[in-house]
Amino acid sequence: MDWGNVTAEDLIDALREVDWSSPPRPISEFFSRFTVPRSSAKWNSRLKCNLYYYRTNYFIMIVFILALGFLRRPLAIVAAFLTALSIAFLNDSFAGTFSEKVTRTVRQFSPHLAAKMRPPLTPVIRGRPSAKRAIYICGRPRWVFVLMFSSVSFLLWFISCGLLTVLWSLAFGLLATLLHASFRTPNLKARLNTFREEFRAVWRNYSEL
Repeated sequence: MDWGNVTAEDLIDALREVDWSSPPRPISEFFSRFTVPRSSAKWNSRLKCNLYYYRTNYFIMIVFILALGFLRRPLAIVAAFLTALSIAFLNDSFAGTFSEKVTRTVRQFSPHLAAKMRPPLTPVIRGRPSAKRAIYICGRPRWVFVLMFSSVSFLLWFISCGLLTVLWSLAFGLLATLLHASFRTPNLKARLNTFREEFRAVWRNYSEL
């Protein structure tokens, strides 16, 4: 993949649709080799490639930095967890997996309630879905859970008086992510992983057709 031709919108869509259940990359690989990009085009391509390839590592690093900033504020730690969960709900794979596990757990205690948590069926016309597949969590649209968790986390941030702390911690985490993605040299594994994800996307589209 030529990451120089990938737009920011394409990158966001890819991060939203990609499977986040894969474990993070090893620490030895994450801090392996750093070089200065030779041009702005090289930097742009490297930044997008690393953001996609090390996405789980960056997410864990930002959450860890946020947790360090709130060691003396237990309520703020809960707020940080809810904020990370609301952001994770924006990923299709995570939202589907979360909904499936919750529904499966509820089914053990109340099969009737679990049946109500099933997502509605998408109408099919001539063998194809009539609209783009919407993401549901426990039978409700995804935006309901994102809005609910975001509102509760914002309330907890306000009560714990940790808004300024979270801004500084988040800024430091994003800066660390930007620096690492800019200077970490993409390796062969990153390129092979990109080609594998492209093949999966093409195969998934072919299967839907």
